[in-house]
Amino acid sequence: MAAPSTALLLPCLRDPAAAAERLEAIAARTQGGASEQAAALVDDILQQVRREGDTALLRLTERFDGVRPDPLRIPPERLASAWEQCPPPLQQALGLAHRRILDFHRRQLPADLSVTGPHGESLGRRWRPVQRAGLYVPGGRASYPSTVLMNAVPAVVAGVERLVMVTPPGPCGEPNPTVLAAAHLAGINEVYRVGGAQAIAALAYGTASIPRVDVISGPGNLYVTLAKKAVYGQVAIDSLAGPSEVLVIADHTARVEQVAADLLAQAEHDPLAAAILLTTSEELASALPQALEAQLQGHPRAAITRSALQDWGLVVICRDLSSAAALSDRFAPEHLELLVEEPQALAEQIQNAGAIFMGPHSPEAVGDYLAGPNHTLPTSGTARFAGALSVETFLRHTSLIHFNRAALEATGQAVITLAESEGLHSHAESVRRRLG
Repeated sequence: MAAPSTALLLPCLRDPAAAAERLEAIAARTQGGASEQAAALVDDILQQVRREGDTALLRLTERFDGVRPDPLRIPPERLASAWEQCPPPLQQALGLAHRRILDFHRRQLPADLSVTGPHGESLGRRWRPVQRAGLYVPGGRASYPSTVLMNAVPAVVAGVERLVMVTPPGPCGEPNPTVLAAAHLAGINEVYRVGGAQAIAALAYGTASIPRVDVISGPGNLYVTLAKKAVYGQVAIDSLAGPSEVLVIADHTARVEQVAADLLAQAEHDPLAAAILLTTSEELASALPQALEAQLQGHPRAAITRSALQDWGLVVICRDLSSAAALSDRFAPEHLELLVEEPQALAEQIQNAGAIFMGPHSPEAVGDYLAGPNHTLPTSGTARFAGALSVETFLRHTSLIHFNRAALEATGQAVITLAESEGLHSHAESVRRRLG
């Protein structure tokens, strides 16, 4: 059978207005995609878990995953065993990733703030960790030990007392052993075999087995995302993660086989993954289809990858790098690669991106696994206003205010005036009675 035509995989545009319109459509590819049926199913799942707790978790897991994980919790010794049974090269790779992620996130810890005002009053801001964090680690098409590390490390650094990890059971009732090994390495000893919206419900509401948490982090499918959205407000969440995306800006110095590999690395995630090239090089744009096709031959995830490229791939030939940067900012990519002659200079022009990978030796894959910065990044254009998962995700800050008599005398009349302007009599009176 002949290989599918690559000409259909990545449409090539030159007109900036058409390119901007297509990029907007790609960024919005999941907006409105949640059907009423999916939302209703998630709501029903949440209510079942809220009413019935573990009984609902077991029933729903059997329904959706085909196994009944009783007990729900994986014994800590099973996590230790998974680590011990890891092949040495995998242990070493996980250890290297853990050390680098830990080192980077330790540098993120914010300092408390203490200020003395002009009248001797003390003002400040104090950071404290949440008590319990729920970490969702997806299963499905692949296993994600890297997600374990990227979610657990910032929580550990923040000082969270109790980490609760949930992850779908595999076909035999056990999660992927490398995921369990990564949990042990990260210091997690509380892991439950449950996934989907029911796992989010358990973390948000609590059950007899699974404690209610303060923050839920970690990516998941549509149902997980809808569940996180529904429980937000009763519990904090990291973000509403959409499908992954990469945007590559490349000039004449970029090697076509590297560009192709980086686009494929994103497209292989999911049929909804987006892979976009903005380039000033006609030659690169022309050579890309053949390079993609060559690397797709024998690809173990070829069907998923082709589907993503077909639906959400794009090549744009840009007038210059400044126009490419402007288009990129409109898209606000999760991952941005700069395969250009002077990547640092171009990075200074970029305002909106989850993470920027500069130069030919910084493929996005190093960020996925072990560079150090977190790989949980804003998607679907939300890099316009959001950033990566961080230590601060698991912290909350409290304002500290300590006025003395002199400070209140110096500012009290202004407080009274402002309170009265808002019609709040007792606000003004609470100050007036202290000054009398």
